[in-house]
Amino acid sequence: MKAITKEKIDKYFAITQEAYEMAKESDNRLPELKENRIDFLDMIERYISDAKHFEEKGDFVDAFAALNYAHGWLDAGARLGLFDVHDSRLFTVDDKE
Repeated sequence: MKAITKEKIDKYFAITQEAYEMAKESDNRLPELKENRIDFLDMIERYISDAKHFEEKGDFVDAFAALNYAHGWLDAGARLGLFDVHDSRLFTVDDKE
């Protein structure tokens, strides 16, 4: 498949939003990096907002790109320990606590 369809955008919005909610509700494994966690969550929110803006304009390519950036921030935060998440379906982390 070489097209970014509405169905694909909807799927990635759902996955990214689920991961974002899990990250936001999780503890911070590194309390000394509280400000970094806040910054990461802000960047994720901004990329999700950008993705919504692009989708509303019918620009699925840029919407998909923004969602991928948002998820990159989610994965980086999880790997750094800013988010205490253990779900390898949503993040590039181990399922073990």
